[in-house]
Parts: sequence; C-alpha cells; structure tokens
Amino acid sequence: MSQEQPPTPAPDSSLDGSDQFAVRQSKLERLRESGSDPFRSNWDQSHTSSEALSLLPEDLEEGPEVSVAGRIVALRLMGKASFLKIIDREGKIQSYVRKDEIGEDEYADFKKLDLGDFIGVRGPLFRTKTGEITIRAKEYRLVSKALRPLPEKWHGLTDNEQIYRQRYLDLIVNEDSRDRFKARSRIIREIREFFWARDFLEVETPMLQSVSGGAAARPFRTHFNALDCDFSMRIALELHLKRLLVGGFDRVFEVGRVFRNEGLSRRHNPEFTMLEAYQAYTDYRGMMELTQSLIQQVAERALGTLQMERTEGDAIDLSGDWKEAKYKDLIIEAVGQDDWFELPKAAMLEKTKSMGIEVDPELEEFEITNDVFEKVIEHTLIQPTFVTHIPRELCPLAKITQDDESTIDVFELCINGQEIAPAYSEQNDPFVQREAFMKQVGEETQELDDDFLLALEHGMPPAGGMGLGIDRLVIFLTKASNIRDTILFPTLRPS
Repeated sequence: MSQEQPPTPAPDSSLDGSDQFAVRQSKLERLRESGSDPFRSNWDQSHTSSEALSLLPEDLEEGPEVSVAGRIVALRLMGKASFLKIIDREGKIQSYVRKDEIGEDEYADFKKLDLGDFIGVRGPLFRTKTGEITIRAKEYRLVSKALRPLPEKWHGLTDNEQIYRQRYLDLIVNEDSRDRFKARSRIIREIREFFWARDFLEVETPMLQSVSGGAAARPFRTHFNALDCDFSMRIALELHLKRLLVGGFDRVFEVGRVFRNEGLSRRHNPEFTMLEAYQAYTDYRGMMELTQSLIQQVAERALGTLQMERTEGDAIDLSGDWKEAKYKDLIIEAVGQDDWFELPKAAMLEKTKSMGIEVDPELEEFEITNDVFEKVIEHTLIQPTFVTHIPRELCPLAKITQDDESTIDVFELCINGQEIAPAYSEQNDPFVQREAFMKQVGEETQELDDDFLLALEHGMPPAGGMGLGIDRLVIFLTKASNIRDTILFPTLRPS
C-alpha cells in the first residue's frame, strides 16, 4: 500500500553540536555493549540511487528488489513506520521502514539512528501516492556511525571559511557544490579526450625544478636534503614540454599543478591547475583553432550546451567563430589617443591619472599600457575574444611579429571578463631566445634556464603552444563566483 511522507522534524534538531556529540557517543557505547558493530566492513550494494530509480518506469507502481547504501540526510520517525532519505555518489533515494516488516527489535534500533549515519537498505521498489520512488525496507544495517551532526539542513554552511576548511560538510549539504566538482571532473576528462583524439601524447614533467621558468612569477622554494641544494616548485609547465619537442615528441600536453607564491583573490590561488599543449609545425593561428575547438567540445560534452548563462547580462555564446581584436587597437580605443604608443612615460601617466587608473609611476611604458588593458579593457571582454599581438616585453618565449617588431605572435583568450588561455607561435631561435631572456626587467624577472637554451640549440621545430587555467575555465563554465569554489581544498592559513 502506498504511503505519504509526513512532515515530521528531524531528531536532535534542538541540541547544539556538543550536546549531539555526547548523545551520539552514548548511543555508540550502547551499540557496542549489545554486541552490534557500528563500523561494519562492508555492505552488499547492488545499485546506486540513480540506478535504482531508473528501475521503476512511470507506468509501474512496484519494481524489483534493490540494495543501496549511503548517508542519512533526512529522517522522519513515527510510531510504526518511518521515512528516511540517503545520499550516495549519484543522488538521493527514499526508503520506507515498517515495524511489522523488519521486526520490533530491529525497528527499535532503527529509531535510534541519527542524521549523518551511513546505512545499507534492501527491499523492493514502490511508488508513493505523491509519485516518489521509494524502497520498502526488508532489511537495514547501520554500517558507520556519525558522531558529529551535519549542518542544519535549511541554513547549511554560511561561513565561507568553514566551507573551504570542511569541504566534506559542504559536499554533504550543498548540491550545487557537489554538481560543480562533478562538472570539473567531466571537464578535465573531456580535455584529455580532446587531445588524445588529436594524437597528442600526455606527459608528466617535474614539479621540483632547479630553475623556475616559463613565466614571470615568484616561486615557492624548498631545500632538497639528499642533494643539499635548493629547488623551486614549478611556476609553469612550458620549458620541459618544449624540451620534448626537441626530443621528437611533436604533440604533447600536460594537465598539472602549478605553484606561484603570490597573492590570494577571487581569481587567484597559489596552487592551481594548468593545461599546457605544444604542437610542432603550427603557430598561434593553429592554436587559435585548437583552443576554440577544445572549449566548444568540452562545454558541449561536459555541460551539454554552448550557451553559458550569467547572473548579470547576456549569456555567453560559445558557438560559431570567435571575435579577434589586436591589443594595440583595444588600447587606443580605451585611451582615445591614436599616438598612445609614441607617448613618453610622463604623458602616459598623466593620461591614466585623468582616466582614474591607479598606476605605479615606477613602471615601464609597456607595463603602464598593460595596466590600462587589465583595469579598463579586460573585464569588458565578456564574449570570447582573442586579443592578439601583445607587446614583446610581456613574454620572451614567443615569435616576434614580422611586420611589427614591437609585438609578438600571441593571443590571449578572454571570456567572461578574464584571460583564461594565452597561446604563442613559439620562439625556436636560440639566439633570439637568449637575448629575450637577458633583456627581461622588473621585480619578477624570469630566471635564466641555461639547460633549456642548450636544448634549443639542438634544434626545436616550429611550434604553437597554449596554456589554459583549468580553475578559471571551471569558474566560467559552472558560474562559480570564486576560484576557491572550484578547488576542493583551497590554500588557507592554518587554523
């Protein structure tokens, strides 16, 4: 006979955390005294929640017997019959437990269960009067006792610090968070599938490096006791991957952790995940096609759409061909001066001041210009935009543009107001490369990697290379508001 689920409140809701811990610990002791094992080694799980739900079509009221297991997230106890819901890796399923079905003693023990406990349930499927697919329990077992209470259901976790420190609680009570990290996994899987289909070789390169190269960033440093010398955590994947081009691997990619000892913000975490890919016998134009195809395929296969909804403004359309814009043209339009790139530094500073842009007067002209781009232009690039031909001083690793020696053959892909993927026509002339390294100036000067230059002197084929910040891509594709919402365990100050 079908049953309705009554709106009875969950147990222990009036007790605070410390009281609940004491009550649950007392229950645990009584279970052990009675000879029951509150931490069983296994349960014969025949179906996940979604698999079980799929076994009862809409035109049927009853279905086969299933055996499921998971954490109790809703528990409504009554005199002779009770309802509960458990959650597993695929979702939730309801169970209906009757005293006359499982026995008086078993039902008495059942009523001692708490929210958060892990149980196994076995029984046939049926449909309630409200249409909810439910398991009519013939057997249940407590398989792992939860001694700490879950966050209160309706208010959940509201403290971001607690969310990031106790991500396991966030994943239990926050369906959006669970869905986001599942989506992240699908996104990374589809990235790999994309490159494998194009005959790229996936590789792994060292995280500990004697020279931090491939980007201008401050590294984390550590001492290697066995070798009695200092090493750095890598700040980029680039230089080792390009060594593999020298070695004859024409198409390589890596998805790996990168570490930069810099600031924290909504878009920056010192430990993050990068994709870098290098392909011989192509250039930044080839990387443009590759990057667009990659993101379109990932969005369509991992999320099922090319239209990315936004909380503010129009949706982002990933379909079709994407816009291109030259860096210089965007700067000139933003400042309203055709002669911007011929202005002396003092005039640039005067102009930025009149525009309300805060600029460090110690910066070089190209750095002032890049401040304009980052503070005035970048956040306006919502729809996919390839910003091409950036100043050569900003990156020493790319080919210089043939018809404009002040720029390099590079694009920076901006979507949703932030850069997520730069790509280059890679510099393969060892003399030009050495000169570019030596000319780098500023506080974050890239370290000179002589071993990389030695590899380049053995000959590297013409190639295109691209990098993509996985965390930023996930922010965009899942509508996360903070990079920490896309990283399971973000970097935090020790508590």
